[in-house]
Order: sequence, then structure tokens, then C-alpha cells
Amino acid sequence: MEKTLILLKPDSIQRNLSGQIINKIEQTGYKIIGMKFMILTESKAKEHYKEHVSKPFFNDLVSFITSGPLIALAIEGPNCVSKMRSIMGKTNPSESDPGTIRGDYGVSLSMNLIHGSDSVDSASRELKIFFNETELYSYEKDIDNWIL
Repeated sequence: MEKTLILLKPDSIQRNLSGQIINKIEQTGYKIIGMKFMILTESKAKEHYKEHVSKPFFNDLVSFITSGPLIALAIEGPNCVSKMRSIMGKTNPSESDPGTIRGDYGVSLSMNLIHGSDSVDSASRELKIFFNETELYSYEKDIDNWIL
């Protein structure tokens, strides 16, 4: 079963949108198999964003993601990487469709509420930064065969 990482960034916490965003994720029928409320350390933030280290916005990414608490979610389900990316909307909220998280709630490119792994390989790498295997709980729901 596919797994992905979702981060509700500090702006989602500051704006009291975490419950609405989690609700939208749960409405897909996918399972939350891990959840943490945390303040990310600078070293973990740099590890998380390491593919952007040579880009001019790298320090801004690290600064923002460590600026306050976030919620890390591990999500499980078939094709969940692409599905989560779809409900998040485009990185730039002004280009996101209504009905997506960023389209409905996003304010700016730098404060766009949510991160989602962009591939299965990225998800595997990123999940290990935020969770160890003993913190992820796969389980069955009666409605799995109906929704997924």
C-alpha cells in the first residue's frame, strides 16, 4: 500500500485551519497512519528540503518551516501521493483551483499551508525524517472496500 507524508505548515496552525485540512484529507477515505504535533529542528528542516539546498529560497523554506509548530501526517492508500497532491492544489495558491486546500485557504507562495511528498520515492525518504516504523500504524476499516 502506498504511503505519503503531509505537513500542515506553521501557517495552517496559526490560522486555525488544521482541523479543516485534516477533515478534507480524511474525506478522501485514505487512512492517517501517523500524526505528530511538533516544532521542526533546523537540521531536520534542512534534511527535509535538501533537494532545494542550492536554490535561492532554501533559507526561507527552512526559516518558515521551523518558525512554529506543524503537524506531520503519514497517509496510506492506493495512489495516495498523487491524490494528496491533487487535493492540495498547486504550490502557488493563486494558481490553485477552488476546492483544493491551497485554492480555498492559501494566501501566498511562501505561506501555502501544506506540504505533500511529490513522488513515492520522496515519500519514502521524507516519512523517515518525521516517523520511525514503530510510529506508523496500518489498520483495516470496514469501509476500505467501498472507498478505496
